[in-house]
Amino acid sequence: MLEALGSFSFSEVLSAFLVLFAVIDITGAVPVVLNLKASGKKIEPLKTALISFVLFMLFLFVGIQLLGFFGVDIKSFAVAGSIILFVLAAEMVFGVTLFKEDCDAEHTTALVPLVFPLIAGAASFTTLLSLRAEYQLINIIIAVILNMVVVYVVLRNVSLVEKLIGKGGVYILKKIFGIILLAIATRLFVENFASLYNMLINQ
Repeated sequence: MLEALGSFSFSEVLSAFLVLFAVIDITGAVPVVLNLKASGKKIEPLKTALISFVLFMLFLFVGIQLLGFFGVDIKSFAVAGSIILFVLAAEMVFGVTLFKEDCDAEHTTALVPLVFPLIAGAASFTTLLSLRAEYQLINIIIAVILNMVVVYVVLRNVSLVEKLIGKGGVYILKKIFGIILLAIATRLFVENFASLYNMLINQ
């Protein structure tokens, strides 16, 4: 079992960590987290990090097979993630509520869209597959663990960020990041939908 994981390499861990850190971009998602908090959602740092880690591990080992079992490919998965990102961005930019909850918002957690697609989304999953083709499994797993520690620390201290920049700063960041998120969602949708469309017409 240990042999299947490969051998430890500090340089591989560092490289994989930096790549995943850039893709997950939890520090850039702070305005989203603050927006979720303002709407009454509970932010649970440890639960969010643990669930994200489990999803990463599942996809690392059985992701392609799992999606294939449901007849879903990675492009379709990315399109679904882009739609969720688009809805979240629209909430931030236009000040509307599109994610409806069946129970009181105060008693709900922000696992969606925080875990998926912001942390463990299509971009992160496809990055994992790319890393697996280049690095030893043990080094990728360590890199994921380190990134989940960063996620936990950022989410745990997001209230401190809110205090430092104030309500006005939060409002400005929310609008700016909402527009950026709209652009990211649009690009993700267009790129992957175009690939799906080309696949369909070539069949």
